[in-house]
This record gives sequence, structure tokens and C-alpha cells, in this order.
Amino acid sequence: ISVQRSFVSYVAVATKVRVQDNKVQVLEMHSSIDAGTVVNPDRVRSQQEGSMIFGLSLALMSEISVKEGQVEQSNYHDYQVLRMHQCPVIESYIIQSDAPPGGVGEPGTPPVAASLTNAIFHASGKRIRDLPISKHYSV
Repeated sequence: ISVQRSFVSYVAVATKVRVQDNKVQVLEMHSSIDAGTVVNPDRVRSQQEGSMIFGLSLALMSEISVKEGQVEQSNYHDYQVLRMHQCPVIESYIIQSDAPPGGVGEPGTPPVAASLTNAIFHASGKRIRDLPISKHYSV
């Protein structure tokens, strides 16, 4: 589990993984957001789901490398993002509140990597201290 506060919103992410034969498989992700007053719940859920997928891409396999002052990646053929077959079951929950509205786009991404690495530690006993996780495990 991991919790983040940003853009006047609180987001918690819980992740379930399987670590077997030096491979990490993300099985489930659950996200809860307290964004104050929510005007369009479907849009908030969509933002949370997208944030989790984006956060998983970054944590699992995305990396920008620089060689001789130039970024080596140029597009998605050499900068990996999560594919459909890698996407876990995703659930999003909205905390009912009458507080002033907060952000719903960016706040969902930061807690993903911490939740994922905590789940890997729980499953394997190995702490991940640098990303992407593909440096340490097959994904």
C-alpha cells in the first residue's frame, strides 16, 4: 500500500503481485481517492485508472537514458509502456466528501511505484531501490 497527498487530494493505492522464477506479475491494483467534492465520478475513475496504468509503465519498464548528451529513446519502439496483456485488474474508489474539489489527474500516479515495490518486497523479501523494476526482474 502507498498513500500520496497532492493537488489537495489524497490517494491510496494497494497492489497485489506474484513474484515467481524472477518474474513479477501485477495481479490487482486498487485505488481510493479523496478529492473533495466530485462533480463527475466517471471522469474521476477514468483519471485514476489511467494514472495507475501510467504509473505501472513508469515503475515496471520505462526509462530515459542519455548517451553523449543525447536521449537514446525516440518513441514507443524503444520506450516501453504497459501493454494490454500486462494490465492487472484495476478497481477505483471515490471517497464521498463535501470538501472543496481537488485534483484527480496527477495525484494517482506517484503512489503507484511505492505500492508496487512494497508489494514486491512483501512477496519476495527483496527491496527495490531504483527503477525501473525490469532492471531487477522480468516483467
